[in-house]
Amino acid sequence: MKKRSVIAALLCSLCLTAGGAVPAMADSAKVVTLGADLTQDQKDTMMRYFKTDASQVQILTITNKDEREHLGHYIPLEQIGTRTLSCAYVKPTQSGGIKVRTANLNYVTGNMIANALSTAGVTNCEAVAACPYEVSGTGALTGVIMAYESASGQKLDSTKKDLATKEVVVTGDLAQQVGNDNATNIINQAKLQIIGENVQNADEIYNIVNNIAVQNNVTLSQEELETIVALLQEIAQQSYDIEQMKETLENIQQNLDKEASDEPVLDGTAQDDGVVEDDGFVDEDSTDGEDITQNVDPDALGEDIKESFTEDPSLQEETMGDVQEGENVGTDEETGIPEATEDGTVLDGTAQDDMAVAPETTEDETVLDGTAQDDMSVTPEENPAEDPLNTDSLSEEAKASFEQAKSFCKGEYEGDIDSLHSVMGQDAMASATIDPQIGAELTQKVLKSYIKVLKDGGMSYIPADTDTYLSAELNMVNAEMRLIFSIELDPAEDDILVNETPETRQALYSDTMKFFEKLYGESNTSAETAQEEVIE
Repeated sequence: MKKRSVIAALLCSLCLTAGGAVPAMADSAKVVTLGADLTQDQKDTMMRYFKTDASQVQILTITNKDEREHLGHYIPLEQIGTRTLSCAYVKPTQSGGIKVRTANLNYVTGNMIANALSTAGVTNCEAVAACPYEVSGTGALTGVIMAYESASGQKLDSTKKDLATKEVVVTGDLAQQVGNDNATNIINQAKLQIIGENVQNADEIYNIVNNIAVQNNVTLSQEELETIVALLQEIAQQSYDIEQMKETLENIQQNLDKEASDEPVLDGTAQDDGVVEDDGFVDEDSTDGEDITQNVDPDALGEDIKESFTEDPSLQEETMGDVQEGENVGTDEETGIPEATEDGTVLDGTAQDDMAVAPETTEDETVLDGTAQDDMSVTPEENPAEDPLNTDSLSEEAKASFEQAKSFCKGEYEGDIDSLHSVMGQDAMASATIDPQIGAELTQKVLKSYIKVLKDGGMSYIPADTDTYLSAELNMVNAEMRLIFSIELDPAEDDILVNETPETRQALYSDTMKFFEKLYGESNTSAETAQEEVIE
């Protein structure tokens, strides 16, 4: 089983580290981290969501090189994503425990991040973790930790930070089987009891975890039990002040217990939609009277964003849903890693639809809600959602890759031999010939899929046992191409290749993957031997 490596790959693909931070003149008590691979418009959108600017906060720009330097000793470099997109906004506080809000993280919840932050040694802080469009979010924890260290001037214990990372891995792994709430509930309750009672014996911890699972009507496998016990035993061996942790852990527990209820959480925080109206609310825990987790602008991210908030259980319930024990975690409306949606959420490594949900527009294409879209530009005519092949939001390197893919498709599917030679060499020939009209439609389908992969950068890709490539992005391409060319399944009745033979579809798929292997500098025999897998 590769569950741990699956979550670890997700973890590294989104991690935000501060090695290449570029500070701006600001209040040192609040820090924003911005992914370097966001466009400037997307960065501006995130600042609008956070409702702050460079005059109020310190800004750290986080690069993929920073991620690799920071995580290379912990996770194989090939599993670390190629782009950094997630953002965080953090303010240390003097009391009130840990409050976390998330937006467009479809896998990690505020409760999970808050729980792990307590393990990292954080006692009191407000944190917002978000992205312009949906990503799994497992790496958001590291961005929050780095922002906290910069804002507080306090270097957290490296062992505890490592344990916090492992906790997200274990909780995320467990969440795939029993749901985010159940997974967080088990870890949270066990931590409260084990640290509070100073339990370090593995057998005792095993019994505690098992009893908590039974009490919550959750069935754990032996492997899951052993993994949780191993994590908790490491946590138990660290020096923690349960009185300092208790407020956060009890708040999380209260939040989980009341998720299905409209009753407000009794901790003095604002409820309902998690946004403070102009009612004179003042957070006594915030030195400047502002709770950054309450004072955000969800409209900046467009419609149908996914949110969670440790202070408002109904927000997660309404926007994220929950996985019940025994359910298949690949169905819609579940937390875990959800099915693909219009905004590009990925379950099985396939790129889907668009990376953001465009708002309703008028006939003259005026955006009705004024929110930023796709590349986060509010100018309708520049909105890539209007052209699925618009590359404005891509990096120069990604644009170059897309142009090569365009030439290949024109040559392979539409018969333009010069275009094929330009990317595959003078000896290249298409292995199969199809109707030019079908070829043109296939070109559009493949390019639409690939541009979504380029926008995602492989960050949403969930590794599988059948992966044949090192890079997440190429595995993501492969998964999508297998769907487009109906490898291992029959094409739908309305599929553009429905009248082509399995051999033709296989030949087109094989040639396509040879191109992408060349483009990414990887080689694999799977594309050549997959003929055996074709269902006649």
